[in-house]
Amino acid sequence: MTTEIPLDSPHCHTIVLAATPKGACLCRGIVRRQLADWGVDSTLGEPFHSALLIVAELAANAITHGRVPGRGFELHLCLTTTVRRGATLRIEVSDCRGDRLPALPPARVTDGQSGRGLVLIDALADRWGTALRDPSAKTVWAELDLAELGPADPVLADAR
Repeated sequence: MTTEIPLDSPHCHTIVLAATPKGACLCRGIVRRQLADWGVDSTLGEPFHSALLIVAELAANAITHGRVPGRGFELHLCLTTTVRRGATLRIEVSDCRGDRLPALPPARVTDGQSGRGLVLIDALADRWGTALRDPSAKTVWAELDLAELGPADPVLADAR
């Protein structure tokens, strides 16, 4: 497998939030503002709204399944442009529970009260996965290809 070299320096933003419901709630607003700062907004349509849903689900999972008292979780966003894919938004949420790796449920229970977060992420993201940061932490990431934003798009022109 070859690694594609970005055409520009990526736009990146990282923030650590409290592993609480309020911290998870703040994620959507932070992502909305950061994407707007990069020139990406709701006019992009489905990929923009998918990004907000993915962030909400990843943050909810971090505070529900990855919480360690007194420790926060990290949100990292990166917008890059490559020749082959155009613009790609990578969303990463890291927590302090490397011993609890996420997995899609083997069977979908239609009347269950939980367990749909990863199913949504799997449906919305172009790619997603998990990476161990160290023995006690993990990152769950998802990528969205923003085909509407190509390498020559004025939205990303200032990144070059």
